Amino acid sequence: MADKQEHWDSVYDARSEDELTWFEATPSISLELVRRYLQPGDALIDIGAGASRLVDALLDEGFGPLAVLDLSDSALAISRQRLGACGDGVDWIEADVTTWQPDREYTVWHDRAVFHFLTDAEGRAAYAQAMSLALRPAGIAIIATFAEDGPEKCSGLPVVRYAPEQLAQELNRLAPDRFEMINSRRHVHITPKGNRQSFQYSVFRKK
Repeated sequence: MADKQEHWDSVYDARSEDELTWFEATPSISLELVRRYLQPGDALIDIGAGASRLVDALLDEGFGPLAVLDLSDSALAISRQRLGACGDGVDWIEADVTTWQPDREYTVWHDRAVFHFLTDAEGRAAYAQAMSLALRPAGIAIIATFAEDGPEKCSGLPVVRYAPEQLAQELNRLAPDRFEMINSRRHVHITPKGNRQSFQYSVFRKK
């Protein structure tokens, strides 16, 4: 974990939040999907959230309890500082999702662009195991990755690109008959420099 943690700490220490390629002032697609499946009082965890502003928007709308997980303390520190006292009720978790052991169940698991960094089968299997343990029965997983025509690398690291059908097949291989896809969509993210990146968002229900 140390090497990965150092990499992402250096990424977040090197540039301001709004200069990072994945920055979204308003995470509109994630918000739309979360609103569809999360009720006030239901628990959500944002996996690999970095300095994402999803937690800000969800707090503003009265959702909670909320957990934010990332292996970079530098990324989490940006969000904690930005939110100030408003973030006191958030469960900030500094961890690698592939080695993390959840200590509670969540209604919604949200991941914008962690899974596509898992280029080895062992990492993907560990992720699927953590997701299965963390989600309550009938819980929802929202997983966004680079689409099949998206970038081949991000922050200097290789990624695995997916069409929704490929992601569903991979999850079924990793966790047989545990998750069913119920929704998917494509999205083009515009980076702060104006570049276009193709994403896919897929929604799964835990059986």
